[in-house]
Parts: sequence; C-alpha cells; structure tokens
Amino acid sequence: MTQQPISPIEAAFLEVRSSDLSLKERLRVVADAARTHKPWYAEAIDQFAARLRQVQVGSHAPKVGEKMPPFVLPDHEGQLVSLDDILAKGPAVIAFHRGHWCPFCRLSMMALAEIEQQLKPAQIVAISTETQRYTRMLREQTGAMFPVLTDMDGAYALSLSIAVVLDDKLSSMISEAGWDVPLYQGGKEWLLPIPAAFVVRQDGTITARHIDPDYRQRMEIDELLRCVDEVL
Repeated sequence: MTQQPISPIEAAFLEVRSSDLSLKERLRVVADAARTHKPWYAEAIDQFAARLRQVQVGSHAPKVGEKMPPFVLPDHEGQLVSLDDILAKGPAVIAFHRGHWCPFCRLSMMALAEIEQQLKPAQIVAISTETQRYTRMLREQTGAMFPVLTDMDGAYALSLSIAVVLDDKLSSMISEAGWDVPLYQGGKEWLLPIPAAFVVRQDGTITARHIDPDYRQRMEIDELLRCVDEVL
C-alpha cells in the first residue's frame, strides 16, 4: 500500500512538537507553513477571525472575578465528571479545544501535558465537542494524562458564549482537507468552540482567562504557570 505524503502543515507540526520552542513559537511555525502552503485558507481564517473580533465574540464569556458556570460532562471513558468533582481536589485549568484534527490544538494539548505535573495540585481539564473515540485519540496523540470531556453539540461552550458556527467557505475548506468535523462530533453542525483557557480557584472563582477568536493564538504557557501559581 502506497503511503500518503505528509502535508507541509503536518510536517511543520511534526517538526516542532518535541522542540524546545515556546508554544507561541511552535504555533507560529505551523501557521507560517499553512500560510505558505495554503495562502487562500490562511486568508479565509484571517477574515473569519476579524469578523469574530468585530462582533466581540467571547466578550460575554465568564470574566475574572465571576464564578465558573457548573457542568457535568462525560470524560474520554464515558464517565460523568462535574466541575464540583474537579474543584473538590483543587484549583483547575479548564481548556477548550477544537479537536484531534487541529494541529494547533494538538500543540496546545502537548504543551499542557508537558506542565501537568508542574501545576499540581491544580488540575488540567480539557473540553472538546468531539465524541469519546476522538477525545481518546487526542489524549494518545498528545501524551496528556488529564481528562478530556465531551461537550455534546457544544452546549456548554454555547452557554459560555465561546462557540461559533463556521461559514460555508471555511467548512468546505476543512472538508476538502479531509477533516469531517460533524462526524467527529457525532452530529451535523459545523459548530466549534473558540479555544479558551480559564484558571479557576477552588471556590469556583475565575482568576484568569484567555479567549481569542483566532484559534492560532493560545495562552502562553509561562503566563498560565504564573496565573496558576497565584491560586496555589
């Protein structure tokens, strides 16, 4: 069987996934590869992110000083996990990801996995709209030991005002790249969470957050470590 060639974007991901570069630098390498290999796609992302910023998507999400809204979601093994269960053990980092198919999410998950032990007793919990088959895949791909929860139909992300429906142009481009997002999510909609991170004190209060409509931008790890250190 002839092996399919690796795309330049995936090659860039493989190049930086185990490097000493910061998360920001790793993401930039992959973003640059995407812009070089598929400039029309990168331009579409630029335009989509600009529109989301213009309408201030994410601005109504829970803010620093407010309580993190409760949830009960199944983890990668199908076991129900609540926010109360998590906070009973200590502070938490709640991180939203688009899915296993997104190289930027994989890099972000890997960066979180690298500092998981360093954050103790704070815990990392990832949330995705993908079903358990794919959340397990994401954990395996990234070496994460923390749970990845399934937000079916993006209901929790929607309640936080950090979910968006992709337009036909973007969904078509993603499909053409071979990624069947509705299949991964067990539905029909092209709805994705905006990648976000919330640092939550044990009493449920949000002490830091990072929300960017451009999924190529994530909370830098040094900043996350500093924010978590303040609640320990």
